[in-house]
Amino acid sequence: MRHHSGRSVSIIAASLSLAFSTAGAQQTPAMPAMAVTAATAPEPVVTEVPSADQHATKDTGQIKTVVITAQKRTEDASKVPLSISVISGDDLVAQHIVDFADITRSIPNVSFSGGGGSGNAGNGPGLSSIEMRGISSTSGSATVGVYLDDVSMTVGNIYSMGQAEPKFFDLDRVEVLRGPQGTLYGSSSMGGTVKFLSNQPNLKEQEATIYSEVSSTKGGGTNYTANGVFNAVLTPNELAFRIGVEDIHKSGFINQVSQTTGALVAPNINWEADQVVRMAMKWAPTKDLTITPSVFYQQVQSGDIDVSYTQTQNGTPLPMNQTSKLVREPGVDRLLVPSLTVNYGTDYGDLTFVSSYFQRKFNRTQDATAVDSVLLGSLISIPSLAAKVSVLPAAVWFNNDIRQSSEELRFASKPYDPSVSPITWVAGVYIADMHTNITDNEPIFGVNAAFAAAGASTTDPTVLANPVSAGFPNDNSYFGQLHYHDTQQAIFGEANYYFMPNLHATFGLRYLEAKEEFEREGGLYFNNDGTNDGNSHTFANTSGSKATPKIALTWEVDHTDTLYALAGEGFRLGGANLQIPQTLCGLSTPNPASYASDTLWSYEVGDKSRFLDNHLSVNSSLFYVDWKNMQQQIFLGCGYDYNTNVGSATSYGAEVEVKARPISSLLIDFSAGITHATLSDNGGENAGVPGAVAGALIPGVPKFNAALTGQYNFNISDDNFGFARAGVHWTGTSNGGFPTLTNGSIDPDYRRPAYATADFSTGISWEKWELSFFVKNLANNEKIIQHPIVQTNTSEAYRIDPRIIGISVSGKL
Repeated sequence: MRHHSGRSVSIIAASLSLAFSTAGAQQTPAMPAMAVTAATAPEPVVTEVPSADQHATKDTGQIKTVVITAQKRTEDASKVPLSISVISGDDLVAQHIVDFADITRSIPNVSFSGGGGSGNAGNGPGLSSIEMRGISSTSGSATVGVYLDDVSMTVGNIYSMGQAEPKFFDLDRVEVLRGPQGTLYGSSSMGGTVKFLSNQPNLKEQEATIYSEVSSTKGGGTNYTANGVFNAVLTPNELAFRIGVEDIHKSGFINQVSQTTGALVAPNINWEADQVVRMAMKWAPTKDLTITPSVFYQQVQSGDIDVSYTQTQNGTPLPMNQTSKLVREPGVDRLLVPSLTVNYGTDYGDLTFVSSYFQRKFNRTQDATAVDSVLLGSLISIPSLAAKVSVLPAAVWFNNDIRQSSEELRFASKPYDPSVSPITWVAGVYIADMHTNITDNEPIFGVNAAFAAAGASTTDPTVLANPVSAGFPNDNSYFGQLHYHDTQQAIFGEANYYFMPNLHATFGLRYLEAKEEFEREGGLYFNNDGTNDGNSHTFANTSGSKATPKIALTWEVDHTDTLYALAGEGFRLGGANLQIPQTLCGLSTPNPASYASDTLWSYEVGDKSRFLDNHLSVNSSLFYVDWKNMQQQIFLGCGYDYNTNVGSATSYGAEVEVKARPISSLLIDFSAGITHATLSDNGGENAGVPGAVAGALIPGVPKFNAALTGQYNFNISDDNFGFARAGVHWTGTSNGGFPTLTNGSIDPDYRRPAYATADFSTGISWEKWELSFFVKNLANNEKIIQHPIVQTNTSEAYRIDPRIIGISVSGKL
């Protein structure tokens, strides 16, 4: 593995909400307690303003209940002692939220950075990482867990790819859980967890839905989306099958031009083509038992990353959305997620078993001209040959393969019933086995021909410093293959003790044991440390265990107001490092063979209130995080890096989410978050990260983000209805890194600007059909918001996607 030059208001609203909640919020009648078994549990729904075709049904004009499963049981979100945001599947479609970038602009204190581990991958499909509440890191394990239903899709901060990103298709909702979720979700959920919850087969109603969309990107071309979902009831109330397929094409908007003349080489090279299939079957042979096998498959093919250049390699400025790269950077990212879920309801509670498999194959190309060709040229003694080699096109060919199997068995007690017991609980066991394989080949195209034309040998030490006997077979300058084998076993439990019906404490604990086996093979020129002739083989094993506790206190002041306080520990597992060539990198001693886990404690208070007969809701929270023994990347001038543990950090801030329905046909939704996340000491800089000193902002964390959306529905006639929807999203300033890079040059990503986007849509609905016209990025804001540094190229720019104008049609058959 070779990394190339990587690097790494609401408080007032929350206080007002806490004050209002005890000052006489209007009450609504209490809902009777109801035992919910796994087999009879209602399908989770999120209902706010009804879509136009729902107006024929009775609507009370109130803000409806949001049902979630964040704590491994079906619950009302307003009663859960946790800061949670929920976006329904209908809202994802209506607001044209299609990727991680969109979703982080809509949810408080959630952000994204391109580039996967160490910023080396760039920005584009499958290359982003997610941060929450200032817990941001480009090294080691992930800091945010990602789940598709009950299946973990979390991958580490790997330099060759980002987080797995399922398309937002046929989803019931997305749940975003802020703060450490170590008790129920384990390692890598120290910042929070994102859960994508699929629509499940309906045992009662056969239905089919279709959706089609055509749009145009400013400066690009035509985009389209087409999908269909069919739910077949094979045996009423017993057996149903659901299948959905989707096809997406995005035109791209970045043009490749010649480095020398500026002439167009190819238009819209960052196009994207996606195919998605979801299938699930639900069998309920008895009223207490349901068996649900399912499979999700996705392929995302991209023509290039979503990054343009601000200038050519010779310093000539380029117009917006152009790139002069010599090697394009396409990729094919495939996800396969089969699973089997068994729910069995007993007189004592609900037993759930989940067996799953997650596979990701991501093959991609990266332009390596700026590092491999230039570096090799600097090591050649013949000036004319050095000049020629320095400008040869070079590539990195990545083959990423992740395979994980996991099983979870858990038992959840019946909902609280004061006549039965003051205790409710959930307990379970979890095991997982993951294999991660990365193959890295780095050809410099034409290097052998260049040496031959100069009459020189690639193995001559008077021509090329420190050559290897193999030379450059098939023009390849580097070969690396890494294999990680991670296993873990965990037991977990969470119990609620009710002192009285409206006051209870929560106690949770997870104990995990994990082991990682690491093996790496390396070869060819850029793996030579002066003694191994380019061939090396590394083995390393690490293991550890961790117990993560959680405690919370929840007070239901009345049926419209819930106060809570929460403290919990989060952690990331440690891992192994590859052996770095000492001579090539100028190291006097070997680099550390491994790095340890890092941990944090998070403290949170919050309030969830409803006012005005459920026409206004306010959820607010305050948090403080203390992060210790942080996993850090140490970058070396030779292009390698390793992980170690140094330094600590703190993060504090607030979130608020407000929903208002002043009239039944209007919903106004406002959310905002602020975060102040800084390093607490100079440990990072002392270990070799320039600028990682006490008081420095943690990279990748905006100081604030906010979103304001509104939807108004109106009658056109007795059978036809219309709607208008608008939204504005603000993201505050942040630092993408520290002021200087390892080589002492200025980091162009150090200051990331604040920016805003606006969207609008309007449409009509008749019978079971809806027609919509929409505009995304209404003002065509194409500001540069990140400067990813890939292969030492400091001229790369990631902009907001240009304005998209389109029309969509959807219906139920």
